[in-house]
Amino acid sequence: MTATAPTAGVSTAPGTRAPGQRLSTVNAGPRPSVVGFGTATPANSYTQREMLDLFGIEDPRIRSVFLNSAIERRYLTLPPELADGTRKTETQGELLAKHKAQGIRTGREALETALKRAGLALSDVGYLCCVTTTGLLTPGFSAHLVKDAGLPVSTGRLDVVGMGCNAGLNAMAAVASWSAANPGQAAVMVCAEVCSAAYVFDGTMRTSVVNSLFGDGAAAVVMVTDPAGTAHAAHSARTTETVEAGEADEAAPVGTVLKAASRIIPEAVDAMRYDWDDDQGKFSFFLDRDVPYVVGANAEEVVDRLLGGTGLERADIDHWLVHSGGKKVIDSVKVNLGLSTYALRHTTGVLRDYGNLSSGSFLFSYERLMEEGRVRRGDYGVLMTMGPGSTIETALVQW
Repeated sequence: MTATAPTAGVSTAPGTRAPGQRLSTVNAGPRPSVVGFGTATPANSYTQREMLDLFGIEDPRIRSVFLNSAIERRYLTLPPELADGTRKTETQGELLAKHKAQGIRTGREALETALKRAGLALSDVGYLCCVTTTGLLTPGFSAHLVKDAGLPVSTGRLDVVGMGCNAGLNAMAAVASWSAANPGQAAVMVCAEVCSAAYVFDGTMRTSVVNSLFGDGAAAVVMVTDPAGTAHAAHSARTTETVEAGEADEAAPVGTVLKAASRIIPEAVDAMRYDWDDDQGKFSFFLDRDVPYVVGANAEEVVDRLLGGTGLERADIDHWLVHSGGKKVIDSVKVNLGLSTYALRHTTGVLRDYGNLSSGSFLFSYERLMEEGRVRRGDYGVLMTMGPGSTIETALVQW
């Protein structure tokens, strides 16, 4: 095992070890690999200060929440502006219509980008799992994307609704299982979250904390299991053709999912919830002030279990992609896992530029990591999401 920096995640030169220099006892064999990824947002974005000004918020406590959130800008679909310059108070029906329209649009864009990066066509998709928490829709996004994007009518489908910010990894596990059972076929996960369809504006600190944090966005991944266990080589061959068209990087390694581990904290079941507000006649999201500490206190146990039996330690992990749940959540995870600021650069960067994107946040970080060009074949990564339950989901990936 190679020498590493004393603090986990502080590798000064990720990916510089020789291939095969570090061994793991994770079972070998064909495994699901992420061969494509994509993200999408609404057209309009706003700084935190612009949001305060647009809604005429003068309360110094609320302004402080917005301006000290470590968020600079978020992509949102705001209510229509009225003649007097104020914003319309949307009904629950109007919010659900926004959820549907924007979720389909951004979900399709993320899906098409992911397939393009994978060198695959819409007709290649065999399975589609859609994730959302920001609205109820029947039939779900999966049926609408089959119709709207033109996916095969034989596509297997699953909709994961209401699990919250952790749901991306829950759904990715289902997609990986389908992929492993159907080698050679493309399985896709789309996280479509329209958080501006889940806002309540009532001037309270409860809703203000939520309103200061979440943004709209969709993210997608394409997974394929190569029956010969040569997914990396096969993907490189596919992308060689698209590189010539300037569409992909043939040298980019492919992330293979090795293992997953979960931790639900039942005593904190009410710490994060999306429930009905009788006074407002809408669904409203609630975040307990102790959420960061609950998540942080349990992060070490689930990560150690994830790495258990693999021959790996936390210091062996080259890349950490943690859900951008909020400044205090990130800080708590950082302290409890002994991670460096550098290790969480994409987590904090996504929070800064997009806010909390709910279930798809970690995929925005994944995209930034891959575009950064620092990942090398043989590198290990940990994906981590947190959400209602309270729940921590993790996955171990090797490129």
